Amino acid sequence: MPYIYLIISISTEVIGSAFLKSSEGFSKFIPSLGTIISFGICFYFLSKTMQHLPLNITYATWAGLGLVLTTLVSVIIFKENINLISIFSITLIIIGVVLLNVFGSGH
Repeated sequence: MPYIYLIISISTEVIGSAFLKSSEGFSKFIPSLGTIISFGICFYFLSKTMQHLPLNITYATWAGLGLVLTTLVSVIIFKENINLISIFSITLIIIGVVLLNVFGSGH
């Protein structure tokens, strides 16, 4: 169950980040409201995750996968550019998250 909470937290973080970009500095009401609601849900489920998993694994997974998915959203939805160094760096983040979850101190 904690990994389901973590998936919900990561998903709503990515949604909240997309709304944040669309809010244009909180000048648009609906995207601003979406940001606040999404991050509220995100942090609720992140806190539920931390009741079951160690902080280091929870936060590294949340931050790492959130960054990867947010980057994908920025490229696909907002048509932002990504370069080879960014792709390489994201690959290292994914490897780090996998290694931490397989061999981290919580296991």
